[in-house]
Amino acid sequence: MSDYNDELMRYEEAAEDQYDDYDNDELYDDEEDDFDSGFEGLEDGYDDEYEDEYDDYDDYADEGEYDEEAYDDYTRSSIGKIDPNDRTLTVVVTNKSGAAAEAVIFGGNAEAAQPNGVSVDIEESSHKEVREESKSNPFKIAGMKYSVSNALQFDNVLRIDRRTASGSKTTRVYQPRNATSPQNFTQQLIDDDNFEMDVTGQDSLRVVVEDGVTAVFTFTIKARANLGNLLKGSNVAELSRAPRTTGLPQLDLIRRRRPTALGLRRKRKVRRIRRRPSPRVRYIRKPAPRRRVPTRLVRRKRR
Repeated sequence: MSDYNDELMRYEEAAEDQYDDYDNDELYDDEEDDFDSGFEGLEDGYDDEYEDEYDDYDDYADEGEYDEEAYDDYTRSSIGKIDPNDRTLTVVVTNKSGAAAEAVIFGGNAEAAQPNGVSVDIEESSHKEVREESKSNPFKIAGMKYSVSNALQFDNVLRIDRRTASGSKTTRVYQPRNATSPQNFTQQLIDDDNFEMDVTGQDSLRVVVEDGVTAVFTFTIKARANLGNLLKGSNVAELSRAPRTTGLPQLDLIRRRRPTALGLRRKRKVRRIRRRPSPRVRYIRKPAPRRRVPTRLVRRKRR
């Protein structure tokens, strides 16, 4: 009987050492140990791992979209500036051949000859200089004033051709009459701010000029490439930051906005609210103290 009681006491002491602390002989002490769960020392590990998993949540929130910091849409510090007084080309086309003829403007690579009696002059320089410069320093035209000595000249369309050395050719047609509006008070002048054209060695502008008509094109350069900037380690692109003047106050006030670079509008930064997932909260329920079951066994004092 004594061996049986000793064995029960050993089981009871082993159970008390694993689950409770009764060393102070106070059965309902508030500082009792919790039940062992088998995760001692790992209570905070799950929460830390959960937080680390979502620490880079913001980095993947915009996956698939442009990074605004990397693609800053040609900020002012990276792109050059065109002098407002150095962005105008005035092309004067005169036909004295006795019949309607097609004049060729630009077209540096092809260098097509003008028909007899047709002259193309550049007031700021010369047609040859413009052709040569377009080969090495291409530029973009945005905005055109088109004045003629005879309003019937507006019935002739403008053809924008692009021809490559391999023989391919694309043509776009521009109708000046589409730009007429009540704000153009002069019947012999058309001002179109929406006219755009890329001028490289491959591009040319062709127009049929009636006999005895003089046509004057005033082009505004919006952007151009300056290879000389490579010698300074700067961006080859240059942008005109001053808005193009039309002479109409109501339109000029509207067009005084932030410039665009090479036809690309600056991307507006949209403030996004990213909500991080709330961390999981673990609730550990402290077990209620157990009432000791009266036993007839005699408890031995620990040594």
